[in-house]
Amino acid sequence: MNHYTKEDVLRLAEEEDVEFIRLQFTDLQGMLKNIAITSSQLEKALDNNCMFDGSSIEGFVRIEESDMYLYPQPDTFQIFPWRPQQGKVARMICDVYWPDRTPFEGAPRYVLKKVVESAKDKGFILNVGMECEFFLFHLDDHGNPTTVTHEQAGFFDVSPLDQAENVRRDIMLNLEEMGYEIETSHHEIAPGQHEIDFRYNDALSMADDLITFKMAVKTIAQGHGLHATFMPKPLQGVNGSGMHINMSLTDLDGKNLFASDSDPEGLSPQAYHFMAGILEHIDGITAITNPLVNSYKRLVSGFDAPVYHSWSSSNRSPLIRIPATRGEQTRLELRSPDPSANPYLALAVCLAAGLDGMKRQLVPPASINKNIYHMTDEERDAAGIRKLPSNLGAALDALERDELLRRVLGDHAMKRYVAAKRQEWNEYCSQVDEWEIGRYLRRY
Repeated sequence: MNHYTKEDVLRLAEEEDVEFIRLQFTDLQGMLKNIAITSSQLEKALDNNCMFDGSSIEGFVRIEESDMYLYPQPDTFQIFPWRPQQGKVARMICDVYWPDRTPFEGAPRYVLKKVVESAKDKGFILNVGMECEFFLFHLDDHGNPTTVTHEQAGFFDVSPLDQAENVRRDIMLNLEEMGYEIETSHHEIAPGQHEIDFRYNDALSMADDLITFKMAVKTIAQGHGLHATFMPKPLQGVNGSGMHINMSLTDLDGKNLFASDSDPEGLSPQAYHFMAGILEHIDGITAITNPLVNSYKRLVSGFDAPVYHSWSSSNRSPLIRIPATRGEQTRLELRSPDPSANPYLALAVCLAAGLDGMKRQLVPPASINKNIYHMTDEERDAAGIRKLPSNLGAALDALERDELLRRVLGDHAMKRYVAAKRQEWNEYCSQVDEWEIGRYLRRY
């Protein structure tokens, strides 16, 4: 993470010939928004005097209270390497404030900052690594996205089977030029599906990184004549895209609090409590980490996505996996989230749930060390293994019942988020699709 001051940003913009600056933020759905300014307005923006119409942003404010301010965060200043190198384009991620200069409580970044600051007050820092999958599809003759891919590559395949190898390489090079440390890149299991992993970071920085990553992937793919989508399940019959969240908790000196040399699993009591907190609140969390109607087409048996409340250190079918590395690399991997989630809200609810488990000293159920998908219903019932919500409506019901998550989101974000998602779910429930026509029209 950079540590820039206002003066650093002004100097860098001049030295690097930056002409345009995008002041970026996200709405409640995690969609990236921005206001573009020229370099002549940069000092004004850095003085927090850039105003915008908050009533135009979904989930923000009403028209009668629309004036809001963007507070650019100098540490997030980055130049886009894929844009012209004369009159360059840069960005800063912004916090959102009311006209009275108090933080806007409905801004997703503020929701996460509150939880992060509360954790830090208790002596904890959450470090996160996200494994974000996506599909690359062709465009039609009018430049509109399709679900067509000409390649049939699979897990870890190389060119010529992996026809998008050069696209991933271009994405990686651009991200590295922006300061990302890219760890791995590979073709995923479904045709047209890919994954690029970058180094872990603190929770707030990781959410910022992920928003930028998704923008970069889409922009660079478009430059190759392709459409990148983070839709969870764009194709029937193949795996969907996940966004596995790897989490470790450290103290303020950076010591991993999840590690233990004396435990058979290599996990500390804090790790077990944190994991138990996530499992305690996972049904409500799912409405945040899997926010689309389409998200639940991925969370079905048979496609490597978790369906049941469970954890394990020896297989990949449970909801929470403990990767093999131990010591300072000890972490929990939550496997249910998908890349359509707003990363600020997703990390906020995961951190709050984990801390709640530590506060209450919750204990997780026994580890499930065999393939849960191959267990019978009776075996799962005997082991106390429950299913995740099977649709968006059920997940929203769980979210509304969860008092902790309601407090984390705050009244404004909770009300607006649930209202938008209820509308999405109700619209979906009223649709009549081709499967229903084919199934019922002749029969009934």
